Amino acid sequence: MQALYRDTVIASAPLPYLNRALSRASYHAEAEQACNVIYLVDDDTRARQEISEFLTTLRMKVVSFASAIEYLAFMGRDTAACVILNAHLPDISGLELQRRLAERTNPPVIFISDRCDIPSTVSAMKAGAIEFLTKPVDLGALIAAVRIALAQDRKLRQRRAELAKLQERYSLLTPREREVLPLIVGGLLNKQAAALLGISEVTLQIHRSQVMRKMQAESFAELVRMAVKLRIPYWREIQPSHERLAM
Repeated sequence: MQALYRDTVIASAPLPYLNRALSRASYHAEAEQACNVIYLVDDDTRARQEISEFLTTLRMKVVSFASAIEYLAFMGRDTAACVILNAHLPDISGLELQRRLAERTNPPVIFISDRCDIPSTVSAMKAGAIEFLTKPVDLGALIAAVRIALAQDRKLRQRRAELAKLQERYSLLTPREREVLPLIVGGLLNKQAAALLGISEVTLQIHRSQVMRKMQAESFAELVRMAVKLRIPYWREIQPSHERLAM
């Protein structure tokens, strides 16, 4: 491990040299990286120490846990993260922990193992693991997997944040406006939607305008995309065919 650790650091260039060569863009990338968190779950004290030291050298924050129970008891995170997980923990198996984490919308998982276990590897990868590495861990492969995991987690967090904003906007709609939304994104003309709701076309247009304003949609196409993200079924998707209005 130690020899591999030295080789990896030399291959990626010592930090003092990198610092002198950093461009403005690289500086911002490094600042973002410093905000990332890697959760390391391994009962092997030596492995935890070596991996933690390596990632810390690369200016990443590492939080270590000696057991699955310790990690499960850990609450909250507010930045991009990933989990480096021993596949064979003494209290809860790595695969079982991976399953539990998936239910909690936890960060992407990278497995490390004391032995080559093909069935476990296949199961872990099918369940969405980023990588499955055996000890002694190739630290070059590990950091590559960590970067992929962090990038994936940032994208997922961004999508969840965008969805939360849309849900907040949707909550501002009145009950009538929520009835109007699936009708208009379903392609009904104002006249048809108004007839279906038993209101005048002018009133329908007012509701439609309010929906656009409250959802902060700059175009009808954008409103349709918002409805898709919110999983709001179009009128055509929720009505029996005999109840659809003739176009």
